[in-house]
Amino acid sequence: MKKYIIILGLLMTAQYNAQIVSEPKNHPKEWSQPYEPFRIAGNLYYVGTYDLASYLIVTDKGNVLINTGLADSLPIIKKNIQKLGFKYQDTKILLLTQAHYDHLGAMAAVKKETGAKLYVDAADAEVLKSGGKADYEMGKYGVTFKPVIPDDILKDKDIVKLGNITLTMLHHPGHTKGSCSFIFETKDNKRNYKVLIANMPTIIIDKKFSEVAAYPSIEKDYQYTLQQMRKLNFDIWVASHASQFDLHRKHKPKDPYNPEAFMNKKDYFEQLDELEKDYLEKKSEELNGHNP
Repeated sequence: MKKYIIILGLLMTAQYNAQIVSEPKNHPKEWSQPYEPFRIAGNLYYVGTYDLASYLIVTDKGNVLINTGLADSLPIIKKNIQKLGFKYQDTKILLLTQAHYDHLGAMAAVKKETGAKLYVDAADAEVLKSGGKADYEMGKYGVTFKPVIPDDILKDKDIVKLGNITLTMLHHPGHTKGSCSFIFETKDNKRNYKVLIANMPTIIIDKKFSEVAAYPSIEKDYQYTLQQMRKLNFDIWVASHASQFDLHRKHKPKDPYNPEAFMNKKDYFEQLDELEKDYLEKKSEELNGHNP
């Protein structure tokens, strides 16, 4: 019996590794374009591509990497970390704002190469294990990233600690079932900053909320997230996409260190206003009984 169990385990492992990853190719070119890494504030750095944001938080016990972009983002992220004077192999913890291929395409590779531990929102854990196939909307494309098994799962307001940094995960579902944001404090020689790494609740479905059978709580989750994100207190904010927090207007390559460039709360709440309009328009489809 033991022999058969071992064989079954090997077969399951082979099947897991043999899954064909088919990353969608019809994405904006900006997702794959390199971008000069820079220091945002304190020990927080931008190491992503032109539009797919990846963040490095440097601590005295190793570093935290949040999001890994597309599969082809890997060499860009590695080079960016090196450009900043840090070691890629010092990555100890991996975090994620949403389980879509454009934010974790390289996650399995980074995890394997660095040995870092991956912590994810509990509601996105199955999507990671399936390579995206279990996602309520993007699952229609099949396996869009290499499946990856989390080392631990997080729930709303759980704490992630590494060295001298403490991050709080905020459960902000809707865009994915386990979309989340992170908030933490950092400092430089001038002051302390409360930083929000926000996953903005954009809507990706064309159908009505009530037609999303694989995600029956989607409407309530968007409503919850929009309400919760309005309550947050922070000094600096950034997001999962550079375009969402207007990075390229606020920072140009070779610009000097300037945390104040990312302290515009007005931009954040204007974004939420627009996203709430989208939500209310989608919700009105239910009342009107038809798609627009």
